[in-house]
Formats: sequence, structure tokens, C-alpha cells
Amino acid sequence: MMKNSHETLVIHNAIAVLKDRLLPDAFIRIENGRIAEISTEIENSWQGGRKIDAEQGFVAPGFVDIHVHGGGGRDFMDGTEEAVRVACQSHLRHGTTTIFPTTTTGLANEIHAMIRATATVALSSVDELLPRIPGIHLYGPYFAPDKVGCHSAEGRRNPTPEEYHSYFQTGLIRIATCAAELPGSEEFYRVARNHGSLITCGHSNASWHEMQMAFDAGMRHVDHFWCAMSHVASLRARFGAPMQASMEQFVLMNSQMSTEVIADAEHLSAELLEFAFRMIGPSRLCLVTDCSRALDMPAGPYKFGNIHTGSEFQSSGSVGLAPSGGLASSVRGMDHMVRVMRKSTSATLCDIFQMASLTPARLTGLEDRIGSLDVGKCADLLILDQNLNLKNVILDGYLVV
Repeated sequence: MMKNSHETLVIHNAIAVLKDRLLPDAFIRIENGRIAEISTEIENSWQGGRKIDAEQGFVAPGFVDIHVHGGGGRDFMDGTEEAVRVACQSHLRHGTTTIFPTTTTGLANEIHAMIRATATVALSSVDELLPRIPGIHLYGPYFAPDKVGCHSAEGRRNPTPEEYHSYFQTGLIRIATCAAELPGSEEFYRVARNHGSLITCGHSNASWHEMQMAFDAGMRHVDHFWCAMSHVASLRARFGAPMQASMEQFVLMNSQMSTEVIADAEHLSAELLEFAFRMIGPSRLCLVTDCSRALDMPAGPYKFGNIHTGSEFQSSGSVGLAPSGGLASSVRGMDHMVRVMRKSTSATLCDIFQMASLTPARLTGLEDRIGSLDVGKCADLLILDQNLNLKNVILDGYLVV
């Protein structure tokens, strides 16, 4: 769908989800793609513009997903513009207005194809109604051999400067992941820091000391908490006695570290989601989908990663399942994650939308433009009913859904 000229939009009869409070009987005016006014309804403010009745539902910032692999039957690693476009459109329908397409393990030429296709679609998003694509999350291929998870083990390798420099030189890598224990990881982190990336340790069996090395080199984030990450028992198997502190303890102890959870009610129990929220807090915890191509698709067999060389998994319709019996990524959009957090934790709506919008925007350097309802910011808004079911998506001031 192509963008036309902007029209003034007036959302009324709404509960606005602000950073620190809910504002009932809210009126939000959007002009030229920006939030122009947020207030309680004033009769004079109704002059001009297209009226949208929120019907006492919530108006909240659009979601920002920093870890997402695909949707609508496509994986970003398929490496085609069509795949990138379809996956992005699928997540826009679930409220994600800013997206960081995420690589899996795979061949270098497959990763470069994904970067090229994403770059082309990102340019076209200026004219098309597609989520913002500020950059790419270089996730695979630098995983620990024993923490590959559902990714293709054949596509995993240690980082080499010749390879990763070619990715960073595109200028598109905004988030960069590498397991801290791998040879060459420290230099990878330093290069990523020099390129302004959010640096994360993921799919790793790292010890506290390896995490400290990574931290000193610029690493500040770890991927999906408790999933494919080190723990005390896994480090005992690696190092023996005495038992060692893991990634979990490093994040919990270090206030400069952030992390993420997959709140699909399949990967983590309600107790773990509550623990993560209360121990880490909404300013350091992101909601991510880690979603595969099976979003909005029927249950059945799929490929994770490139359609030709990726690994096999089965979608139950609720979650991905690996042949080994473990979980294989999510098959849900961010709107589902938000509903699960509301049902399963003590987090307020302001907390939940902070984790789904403002915190990932801040970690990626975008909070001055997106992530919260503030006058002057881009008009990326969601209208939801009282049960947090998505009714409307507004992207850059355009009514999309």
C-alpha cells in the first residue's frame, strides 16, 4: 500500500498510555505525521481533521521489535525483497511499527542477500506503508556450538574480521550479537561498538569472567533471557567445580545490562515473566517476538532461516517445535506478548508498553523520534480495546489498519 498526502487525524474518547500514567478521556491530534497535541478533550480542538473514536479503548505507542526473524510464511533470511516486505507487513498488522529484521545462522552470501534485500525495502518504506526499518540485527552466525538452539548448526561459526567487517561496512547493522566465549569475540564487540551498534551476547554458554570481558569491550545486552543462555549447571559441565556464575547472574547484578523476554506463554512461565519484570525492570527489559515465518500461518512444517538451507521445525499454531523436542522460536506477534504480560505479571500498562516500545527504542538510539506518546514524536500509534486487542494501527500519521 502506497502513502498518500497526510491528513489531520483526531483520536478521541481514548485512554492514552503515557510513559508514567494513563490519561482518560484523552484527545490526540496528529498533523503531518507527528503527534501535535495530547490532552483531555476540549471542544475547540475538534475543528478539522478525520475523527477516530477509540470507544474508551487504549491509545499507545507502536511496538518496536529488536529481535524478529519473519512472518507470513517468509523469513528475512530468504534474502528476497518479497520476503522482507511480506514479513514486515505481517508484523505491522500486529502493531509493530519499527522492526529490526534479524539474521539466523547461515552462509555469508545468504546474510549479504538478506542485508541487500532489507536495505532495498527500507528505502521503499519511505513511500510504502511498511514498518520503519532503522537497521538490521546481525544475530547469527556467531553462536556457541552447544547453544545453537533451533538454528542450523551447519551455519554456525566463530567470528572472523574478514567476514564481519563486510557486514558492518554496509552501515546497516544496528544490533550485533556474538557469544562471548568464542575466539575473536572481543574484537567483534570492539568493531561493533565503533559502528554504533547495540552489542549483545546471545546463544552463549559464557561464564561471568567472559561476560565481564565482553562488557569491557562494549557489550550491554543479552538476548532472550533463559533461552539458549548459560546457567550455573551448564557452566559446571563446562568448568567443573567450583560452580560459576552465569549470564543470568551477570545481568541481574549489573544495572547497565539489558535483556529481553519472549512473552508468548510458551517459552517462559508466568512466574519467570514476573521474576524478569520485578528483578530487571521495564527500563532494562524488552519484549521481543523472536518470531519465525510461521506467524499467521497454519500449523505444520516450516524452515527456520533460509528457505533452502535453514533448519526444519514444526509449528503447533502456538509455538515452534524443533525436531529435538525443544522450542523453535515464537509464532506470535507483539500484540500477543503484550496481552500475556498483562495477564501473567504485575506490570502496569505503562510498564508493559515501555518494554514493548520505549525501552527498545532507547537502546537503539531512537527514543527522540518513537517509543512513547509525546508531542513532536512520529505518529506511530495503536488503538486497542480494553482487552488489548488491536483495533487500529497508525504509522507515520497514516491509518493503516
